[in-house]
Amino acid sequence: MTDGPRAGTTLPDGLPPRDRVLAFVAVALAMTMAVLDGAIVNVALPVIARDLSVSPADAIFVVNAYQIAVTATLLPLAALGESLGYRRVYLAGLALFTVASLACAVAPDLPTLVAARVAQGLGAAGIMSVNTALVRFIYPLRLIGRGVGNVALVIAVASAAGPTLGAAILSVAEWPWLFLVNLPVGLAALAVGSRTLPDTPRSARRFDILGATLNALTFGLLIVGIDDLADPAKHGRALAEIGAALLVGAVFVRSQINRSRPLLPLDLLRIPAFALSMVASVCAFSSQMAAYIALPFYFHDGLGLTVAQTGLLMTPWPLAIAVAAPLSGRLADRYPPGLLGALGLLLLAAGIAALALLPPAPSHLDIAWRLTLSGLGFGLFQSPNNKIIVTSAPRDRTGSASGMQSSARLVGQSLGAALVAVLFGLSAGGPAGALGPILWTAGALAFVGAAASGLRRTRA
Repeated sequence: MTDGPRAGTTLPDGLPPRDRVLAFVAVALAMTMAVLDGAIVNVALPVIARDLSVSPADAIFVVNAYQIAVTATLLPLAALGESLGYRRVYLAGLALFTVASLACAVAPDLPTLVAARVAQGLGAAGIMSVNTALVRFIYPLRLIGRGVGNVALVIAVASAAGPTLGAAILSVAEWPWLFLVNLPVGLAALAVGSRTLPDTPRSARRFDILGATLNALTFGLLIVGIDDLADPAKHGRALAEIGAALLVGAVFVRSQINRSRPLLPLDLLRIPAFALSMVASVCAFSSQMAAYIALPFYFHDGLGLTVAQTGLLMTPWPLAIAVAAPLSGRLADRYPPGLLGALGLLLLAAGIAALALLPPAPSHLDIAWRLTLSGLGFGLFQSPNNKIIVTSAPRDRTGSASGMQSSARLVGQSLGAALVAVLFGLSAGGPAGALGPILWTAGALAFVGAAASGLRRTRA
């Protein structure tokens, strides 16, 4: 592996076609594993709890440990990518993820499994923090929209396939195989990536250890606090954790304000198009996650569908994203991305509003076309928005932009989940009674995101 060029070095505009395809395959394989492992383990928690002789509440740490590790280290690893080169951080993250997957599979007890999941989360953060930055160097500028559209497609398919793939594996094998399947995929991605991923410029910035620590504390406390909101018995602790996150976050922001290349890229937030894209992203992912969590409760408890029927009925949404995301990426190379993003979120808002207005006894077709409209809207939004995030930042700050993009996705998803938990707890009628308020709030979030996206037409 070469050291990579220093910042300011003139680089080719993307890779040759054959190398471009192979490099993207390496990116896609690693991203698929990282996204899948955020959801695939959920379905195995009861089995893990039984086999390791722990309570269901303790088994949840297997999921939370991964989520916290990813969210808390995205920005530090994005900054490290700018110093060491995105290729190095990506391959190191992929290698750690693969080794940690083996450690998860052979873990004899819960503490060991949780520790291995933390390591796996660190590896996933190395992958997620710079994946979009690498795409900017894999694809020529004229095809950036297509590249980020392909990434959006991978994320959408992996997110949708997580629970189904997990259930399929558990139907024929024990839970350790949820992690063992990562080994051949990870090794293949390492083999292809080490040969094809491009070297990228490296800056002379020093790694900010204090900033990385404050960042980890801020996001770690925030995610733990949001998760605890789901349990009414923990609301006091949740508020204390969120309050502590805000206090530490204030110190973190103050420590970053006067830095020329901050770990928390406040300088990028001064770019109107970038800042508006971040707002749109948080709103969009909050909106989608709220609907994703609330609707299965309605299908299962309100309509009396089985778990399998509920999963099948939810399928039109991710399938529509998978269709729309690559197409919108190509459109973003020809038309204003801000306009496409705004249109997408308006469609998402309309689809969620239509779901809120479902008749008392809807047919499957009534539900399916509304889910499809929501998925098409989200897919139309995601690729153009990602293109603006990655191209509005200077090329040598692409790592920071990529880290912020992934952070916005994870924070938005966490806020959407917290919204559902809070409204479930406040509803006298339980999940069924909370469905309407949740969907109307999710639709409003999508509309706010559309407004932010539309403003980029004149402020980009």
